[in-house]
Amino acid sequence: MSSEITSLITFVEAYLTWLSHLSGELATFTLLIVFVALSALELNYPKRSLSLKQLRQSYQTNIGLFIFNSLVVSFLTATPLLIVAEHARHPGLLNYIANPGWRALLSFVLLDLLLYFWHRAGHSFESLWMFHKVHHNDPYLNVSTAFRIHGVELLIITVLKSAYIVLLGVETTTVLAHETVLTVFIMFHHSHISFPGEKRLGQVIITPYLHRAHHSTERNEHDNNYGAVFSLWDRLFGTWIEAEPVKIGINNDSPQTVLGLVKFGFTTATPVPVYEAELDLKAMIAEAAYYKAEKRAFMPGNELCDWLEAKREIIRMVYGDKPVKKHVNALECSSLQGFC
Repeated sequence: MSSEITSLITFVEAYLTWLSHLSGELATFTLLIVFVALSALELNYPKRSLSLKQLRQSYQTNIGLFIFNSLVVSFLTATPLLIVAEHARHPGLLNYIANPGWRALLSFVLLDLLLYFWHRAGHSFESLWMFHKVHHNDPYLNVSTAFRIHGVELLIITVLKSAYIVLLGVETTTVLAHETVLTVFIMFHHSHISFPGEKRLGQVIITPYLHRAHHSTERNEHDNNYGAVFSLWDRLFGTWIEAEPVKIGINNDSPQTVLGLVKFGFTTATPVPVYEAELDLKAMIAEAAYYKAEKRAFMPGNELCDWLEAKREIIRMVYGDKPVKKHVNALECSSLQGFC
């Protein structure tokens, strides 16, 4: 285990040093190559088979949202950060470290820690989750999901990273290297792939199988594995989980278009399905109550309880945990608990 961590630290340090000499154009080209390679792996060696229609919808929406955010924020996410790094005049806290390689590595580790706490906050506060849920509502997790992020959340992250750059005194070339490495890791752990040794590698970094649990529809699963690169933070702060989610995304219907996602980020409640108004609740309750009576061979004496139990189940199925109108949600069985 210690040898794996040492090897990773050596690799990241060397990679950061190499990337610091790259231009923005070459860094972009590198990310494009990684994106294409991971997409090819998903098509040929997927964790689970997805139809091309499902993948096409996800890719179109995610890439469209990325383009929209790019037009709003910048051509590249790193651009405003590079501007901040270039105009930050006073020395930062990391300038006291003489070795540039160790300085770059430490700043990267601290950035990953910052993103861990930001990600955790996005799940803990409703005001942040309302934007972050846009990233989670992709039902077909794949490499393009890495770019499914609401513009407001992107702006907040950019502000946080800018403050981190100024405080630590991170140089422009190092910022570019950090953003390139970080994007590679994020694309990697969103990939819909599986490979031998993945769980062992997950002891050090966030791998696809760990991040799939984070995208589960079940809250006790998706409120874990917040790390972007290193899995150390989840282990250290008690948010580590190993689980294979039954379903990916968020519960209840949500939009799957670019404009729909932009609007979705400004809503606090999960939208009601468009067909809900057309439902005949009484008919559904009556049918459910009939099947309950049928199961007990229509023996008399439990008709009221069958109806009330059916009503509870239908209301829960249609509305979930959302508050509903008083005349719909008032369950008469509350006054007949002893009888039922």
